[in-house]
Amino acid sequence: MKAGLIAVIGRPSSGKSTLMNKICGHKVSITAPTPQTTRNTVRGILSEERGQLVFLDTPGYHNSDKKFNRYLKQIAHSTLEESDVILYVLDPQRLPGYEETQLMKVLESSTKPIITAVNKTDLNPPQLGEVQQKVAEQLPHSLIYPISARNGFGVRDLVAGLFLQSPEGEAMYPQEYYTDQDPEFRITEIIREQAVNRTREELPHAVYVEIADMEMQEERHLLWARAVIFVEKESQKGMLVGKEGSMIKKIRVSAEKELRELFPYAVKLDLRVKVDPKWRTRDQLLQRLIH
Repeated sequence: MKAGLIAVIGRPSSGKSTLMNKICGHKVSITAPTPQTTRNTVRGILSEERGQLVFLDTPGYHNSDKKFNRYLKQIAHSTLEESDVILYVLDPQRLPGYEETQLMKVLESSTKPIITAVNKTDLNPPQLGEVQQKVAEQLPHSLIYPISARNGFGVRDLVAGLFLQSPEGEAMYPQEYYTDQDPEFRITEIIREQAVNRTREELPHAVYVEIADMEMQEERHLLWARAVIFVEKESQKGMLVGKEGSMIKKIRVSAEKELRELFPYAVKLDLRVKVDPKWRTRDQLLQRLIH
């Protein structure tokens, strides 16, 4: 039996979360077309006869001196230390630039086994061969798998490689688990995903979600939650609320539908929007949100 902790790392928008969801067969990590949607180490679990892989999805690796980005980067580094195997996800639509090369240098210094997933091959990127050659030169000990997280091409072989590189051991979670996230975290992430995907690109980093109140109503087989979506500006609040509350209603309805697929009971949401201008600079809040 194999049992491995797999750190999933890569630059923003490389498709890490989509890949982890594909491997685990369930929605574990939220996705969006905008960079750095993932803010925490999100655990996804794959259990098979050959063993168990626990994937640790990390925020997109991005060099920046801003406090918010420094916290995200720290999460990625600590996850690498915790893992048994590193899964490096690469987008071959762009040739490796400074940030990609710096990330490869971080991985090069690691003593952990590294597997590189060259993602998005379904888009037929013209520089695919050049990108693979760059990886082979800078990470000569890494196995390289061309894959498509979106349609599943190459994912089965990738998983076989991850099992091969993982240590022997007992399962860390019961067989039926595909994540260890608590309901509160999952609800806030789904709400944030819906808010991000329904608004313009400047909103993603400007929003966070907290649960103000939550109650399980056993007789109705229903989980009720009041959540607050925080933004940095009044204009962003107006964007999320929409004309006569039209946008916040769309976010609520779509989030409830998504959560119904995740939980064995219905989830009823009460959403509010508030302004918190400098939340990305407050250490205490960032420590609570990013972990």
